[in-house]
Amino acid sequence: MMGGAAVRVGLLGLLLPCVATAPTNKDWDIYSFHINSTVTSRYATTVITSRVANRINQSQEIEFHVKIPKNAFISKFRMTIEGKTYDGVVKQKEEAQQQYTQAVSRGQSAGIVSSVGRTLEEFKTSVTVAALSKVTFELTYEELLKRRLGKYELLIHARPMQPVADFKIDVYIKEYPGVNILEIKGGLSTKELANAISKTQTSTEAWVHFYPSKAQQSQCDSCGEEGLNGDLVIVYDVHRKKSIGDLKKSDGYFVHHFAPSDLPRIPKNVVFVIDQSGSMYGRKIQQTREALLKILGDLAEDDHFGLITFDSSVFPWKEELLLANQKNLEAAKMFVQNIRDRGATDINAAVLRGTDMLNRHLREGTASLLILLTDGDPTTGETNLENIHKNIKEAIDKKFPLYCLGFGMDVNFEFLEKMALENNGVGRRIYEDSDAALQLQGFYEEVATPLLTDVQMVYLGGANLTQTNFSQYYNGSEIVVAGQITDNNIEEFTAEVIAISKSNKVTYSETIPTEEPITARSDSNLQRLWAYLTVKQLLDKEVQLSGNEKETVKKKILDLCLKYGFVTPLTSMVVTKPQGEESQVAHKPKEGETPTESKQNAQINFSQHTDYMDYDFPHNPTEITIKVSPLIRFLLPAEGQALPLCYDIPVGLSLRLLKDPNNDCSMNGQLGQSDNAGYQKIVLHYRSDQHIDFDTTGITFNNGQNATYFSWSVNINIEKDSVSLILRDKEMDVTMGSTRVIIMLYERDGKVFLWPVLRQRPTGDNISGIMARPPVVYEEVQGTTIKLKIQDKEVDVSRASTVDLSVRSAPTVTCWLTPLQSALQGELADFTVSQL
Repeated sequence: MMGGAAVRVGLLGLLLPCVATAPTNKDWDIYSFHINSTVTSRYATTVITSRVANRINQSQEIEFHVKIPKNAFISKFRMTIEGKTYDGVVKQKEEAQQQYTQAVSRGQSAGIVSSVGRTLEEFKTSVTVAALSKVTFELTYEELLKRRLGKYELLIHARPMQPVADFKIDVYIKEYPGVNILEIKGGLSTKELANAISKTQTSTEAWVHFYPSKAQQSQCDSCGEEGLNGDLVIVYDVHRKKSIGDLKKSDGYFVHHFAPSDLPRIPKNVVFVIDQSGSMYGRKIQQTREALLKILGDLAEDDHFGLITFDSSVFPWKEELLLANQKNLEAAKMFVQNIRDRGATDINAAVLRGTDMLNRHLREGTASLLILLTDGDPTTGETNLENIHKNIKEAIDKKFPLYCLGFGMDVNFEFLEKMALENNGVGRRIYEDSDAALQLQGFYEEVATPLLTDVQMVYLGGANLTQTNFSQYYNGSEIVVAGQITDNNIEEFTAEVIAISKSNKVTYSETIPTEEPITARSDSNLQRLWAYLTVKQLLDKEVQLSGNEKETVKKKILDLCLKYGFVTPLTSMVVTKPQGEESQVAHKPKEGETPTESKQNAQINFSQHTDYMDYDFPHNPTEITIKVSPLIRFLLPAEGQALPLCYDIPVGLSLRLLKDPNNDCSMNGQLGQSDNAGYQKIVLHYRSDQHIDFDTTGITFNNGQNATYFSWSVNINIEKDSVSLILRDKEMDVTMGSTRVIIMLYERDGKVFLWPVLRQRPTGDNISGIMARPPVVYEEVQGTTIKLKIQDKEVDVSRASTVDLSVRSAPTVTCWLTPLQSALQGELADFTVSQL
């Protein structure tokens, strides 16, 4: 920017600064950086909030760079600058790409997100921060944690590039079966940083807090002048009290986590098909040998196995599968030690030979699997990829899964992934690194112990189900099915699992009433979990299809992504910015996609900008529709004046309503997604571990151990521990010490929402929050334009009107529409929270 200093702030795993030239604290400061991750039903929602201040008297361009887990979907990104919020908007990828092409034709360039790493991928954007101003960045991403080897792992990556005074990572886990294991791993959990971590646990909840001091952020092994650099990994599992697993439902959606462990292992028939072509030269072939030797040593005595190496020819160790006894294993290890790289790559012939070996050795009461490891494309024999897919699919014929491991970054991963998915397996990349052998061994451990085959999940009363048939279930893993309950007349919801355990057919069943249990009320993530899992599985299905079927599935994916705001390989996020700056497009790449130069430098420009503007791209890509995002209008009384002030806040924000540290109570609220819709949820916290949750369906009291639910239609009059609760006529009157708050349920214009009113202000100092703002004192300033003088500053205002929801009759009143910063004497970011 003209006249501005160029300072870059990176957000690696977190929104944090990275400076091209040595910065000084006089130039900029990240004065607050928080990560809040909430996990319920193994579904994690992580919010990263970074607040940065420009300390010098000129503008600075700041780049933000985030790394998130590869399986996660970004679902929200926003910047708040001088009280104005700029939201990222998820659009169809092709439509956003057209805008990129137009920008490139105008000679513009900038950064875009397309980088795929080993466990993380990146999101970047930049913005100019005015002199002596602040900016708040908020990024939200969501993921369903996958159970591997008996545990779930939540990965948080942190590389501040600057020690931060107010640095916090908070993780909250709520699992109704109960949290079993809770461990903290990763480079940020060791040595000097270990005492910065605290964890607490109850029967169903767990909290992890990481609050390193500024000094600690410079002293750990991976730290320095640029602050933290590493991962924090929260590892946990849940209690499994019933073989049927954990079945939950809420608001018309259900999720079923199925992971029985009290079953005998099934002997397996496994064939390893190993690429020994010339491209496997050096460390690749050495690590492959090392991994195979370890895997062979881990085979069970009743397993049968086969080994095939291939280049331009196919070399089976034996023509038949052999029992994994000591004699055969020793001979197999000698064969493995003599594997040498040479020749071309005939994948088709090699996989067909392995398939034939398994087909000739199918035994009742066993589980068969085929594992392919290759680092390249087919270069000899059958080289037409479609023909290879067809040949393999016909030969396997759904009798066992095929797992395709792609070694290195040059492999045609899309080809391998499709071949695996078409045959009930998965594609996995093995990264060419010092631990490649461990990666191979780790994958094998995941499939080493089959417990069930031919698993069928049946749900009476369920609709729009995710995948329900699974060829095999392995110990330490988990099957997850989600769906909708669309029949309101059904009295009971039944889940049934039918599978084969060794030679026996097993059936599990559970029936629960459709009237929702109290505990389900506090889990509002089931719908998003269902959408996430549906999109993930449809993306896998889309890879396998072509023609009209492929387009139909792509449309389903797109509709869900646009509805839930997911950034996926089929969607992009348009990051809008202040007037005069170019908007950017963020993509989520596919696993095998190598970013091109144009993708790394894509940028979109819009010549005009309206506050809180979204960009709609209709089906006709030559048209662009601009619409203003919805707002919710708030009233603020004015002392000694005829007209109150009013100000607007964008929808969807989570706000700090009231915080009273003197009485250990606070209240936060989540605004609805449409204009004039009020709050959709309000949470009142008191006495540290107790809270009351209000939503449009009812009220849940949680004392830290038990939850009690009431609908808005009942009457309540409770007084306990200096807290008074009175509910009547859809109004909850709450008195705590010197504070009295009314929560009202409204139904207006087809919208149902909540509205809080402060009837008695708390006494004492340090009271904060939107509801805690005292009445404003202002003077009218005479002139050609309408101005008010507030806190000795003149502010442009306009005459407006709004509904006064503080009284049940909700009259329409006239007010002075005022900028938010002037009305609240602070930035919007000062009144937002990352979680309720």
